[in-house]
Amino acid sequence: MPIGDVSPEIAIIVAAVLALLFAAFAPRRMQAGSALIALAGIAVAIVLVLGQLGETRFTFSGTWALDGASLWARLMILLGTAFCILLAPGWFRTDPRHGEYYTILLLGALGAMAMAGAGDLLQLTIAVLLSSVTGYTLAAWHRDWALSIEAGMKYFLMGALANALLITGVTLMLGLLGNTGYADIAASLRLGTGLSPLLFVGFALTLTGVAFKLGAVPAHAWLPDVAEGAPVPSAAFLTVVPKIGAAIALARLVQLVPPEFLGLRPLIAILAAATMTLGNLAAFWQDDIRRLIGWSSVAQAGYVLMAVTVLGLSPDALSALLAFIASYAIGNLAAFAVVAYLRGRTAIADYDGLAKRRPLVATVLVVSFLSLVGIPPTVGFLGKLALFMTTVDGGYTWLAVVAAANTVASLFYYARVMGRAYFNAPPEEIAVLDRSSGVAVLIGGIFVIGGAVLAGSAFTAFQLSQLLPG
Repeated sequence: MPIGDVSPEIAIIVAAVLALLFAAFAPRRMQAGSALIALAGIAVAIVLVLGQLGETRFTFSGTWALDGASLWARLMILLGTAFCILLAPGWFRTDPRHGEYYTILLLGALGAMAMAGAGDLLQLTIAVLLSSVTGYTLAAWHRDWALSIEAGMKYFLMGALANALLITGVTLMLGLLGNTGYADIAASLRLGTGLSPLLFVGFALTLTGVAFKLGAVPAHAWLPDVAEGAPVPSAAFLTVVPKIGAAIALARLVQLVPPEFLGLRPLIAILAAATMTLGNLAAFWQDDIRRLIGWSSVAQAGYVLMAVTVLGLSPDALSALLAFIASYAIGNLAAFAVVAYLRGRTAIADYDGLAKRRPLVATVLVVSFLSLVGIPPTVGFLGKLALFMTTVDGGYTWLAVVAAANTVASLFYYARVMGRAYFNAPPEEIAVLDRSSGVAVLIGGIFVIGGAVLAGSAFTAFQLSQLLPG
């Protein structure tokens, strides 16, 4: 059990402690220095993760997974967290002591990494709890803002219920199967040990608890409130980073059971259809762009569940899952970068004439939305194309049809914002936009979207070539 197997996580813990100590002793004008410490820790962790690529094994007595899924997920989590850290100094410029924020952000990332690497139900429970506790703090950071407090409280109440369901489900599975390690559980199920409706209930409760972090039905209600009320860096983080870890955790759980196990796959497919449909329908009526992105994130969780449904039924399901998560993270983070650059202005009317005032900012916003829809040649098209092909290959054509209809529908509420940004006259009261988020935020948004277009173009051409005869 070499300690190097968790060296990226150790790097994050060390960076979190150093950032906290710096924040405790540094004067108020230097609180942003904690962000540099956090970024340095993430850079070290990324190097360590890259050094582990190619590993495929369980370590620490089978509780920790080192494989392609966990390693790529941990890499995406670290990059997403780094981008959110870039958003924070400008946003918290009036907060006299925000250095501790970066410690909480790093510990939240650690929880997501632990979810992605969990190879044991107890390890998974600890990871979900760590991600949840830090998430509540990040959502309610603005203690003098009612929306932030409301977002944190709703997140906490939903999390308390979901985590209770998770622990209940894990307890049932432990009682029926006699162990919590994934390898042991899979072996027990192959032998038919403990198969009963009660075991199905345990699995369903466990999946519900993890689905809370994904923002999927029925544990989704917190997500639009957090997207609207949390500080923008927190909203960007909570709508992306925990989802990555939760998606991999769900994938591991589903792969433990046979495809025919008590109708578990059809249940996940139904939840996928319900999640994407509810998220898109709710987004239609939103006049707050952050809340619109929040409901969109709910819908995106439904697409994630598509890949989870066909794991074990299609050989490309895991690759499609990782590709879609990456494309979603790029688009969502870039959209929140624009919101941060505009100092959190969220009413759709505030974006009238944005292309006339800030054409580059408008371009980032539009291309990020097009990527979330899945319009070529953005990377979002790559993710959804791989997802649809895998779902059809896994025998769930009806789910792919539902997802395609939802994709078309989502274009309309994104178009409400894009159209106003380009065709409406800008109101005078927002002629001067906030620039304190820094040039790095805007350049970062442009960079990830520009990279998305290039990558999407290349991969789209490759995917389409696979569809051609001969």
